[in-house]
Amino acid sequence: MTILECITEIEENLRKNNIEEARLKARIILENVLKKRREYLEVHLSEKIDKKSEIKIREDLDRLLKCEPIQYITGKQEFMGIEFKVNENVLIPRSDTEVLVLEILEILKDEKNKNISSILDLCTGSGAIIISLAKNLAKRKIDFYGSDISRSALEVAKENCKMNNTKVNFFESDLFEKIENIKFDLIVSNPPYIERNVIDTLEEHVKKEPIIALDGGIDGLDFYRKIAKDSKDYLSDNGYLCLEIGYNQKESVIEILKKERL
Repeated sequence: MTILECITEIEENLRKNNIEEARLKARIILENVLKKRREYLEVHLSEKIDKKSEIKIREDLDRLLKCEPIQYITGKQEFMGIEFKVNENVLIPRSDTEVLVLEILEILKDEKNKNISSILDLCTGSGAIIISLAKNLAKRKIDFYGSDISRSALEVAKENCKMNNTKVNFFESDLFEKIENIKFDLIVSNPPYIERNVIDTLEEHVKKEPIIALDGGIDGLDFYRKIAKDSKDYLSDNGYLCLEIGYNQKESVIEILKKERL
């Protein structure tokens, strides 16, 4: 089978099964299995694929047809221009969350915040947020921390930390539960915030991600309540609390923060 025949077959199978972005995903699968850039594939469409690679490609296609996220199949996802390892133990980093990281970087550009020296990422997952901050703030004297209740997620985060040559202190903790005697100048979190009864309506590939990273309770606000209530004990004077929220949660989260006088 040639590269062109393989791409065509994958595309047809994906379209037949109503899988979105069939053309793009076909090329991503081949790039990943053959370890070749897309430009190479386009120029060498008539090149034969060896049997071992063909078997792996068909296995990956089968996983796609079962609605497994392409990022879990390739084992990676780009975030803030940085490559991160991902698997079924972590939420896949999304471009929406880059906005949160960029806002924090803007905060830290302010002259009044030049002495910020510690940042904590709650529900760190793959470590995408805190590692991106550590990478972008490498010249600053800042201690970086990440916590997550999932040991499996933390294993992925530690691998990403090492892979990206950054230093982050990770805690296995249910939010602040096992974090003692530390004050942070900035606390950031992209917590689970999907309403429980909405989870079953999500796209099939999203439902393949860890439920623990999606389920925000009955109204999707459980984690915001806990974080707002406890963060006062862990924030330095004039510290920052930065949160990602759902598209329809702004007013509700503002009320939660006002109630806790944050």
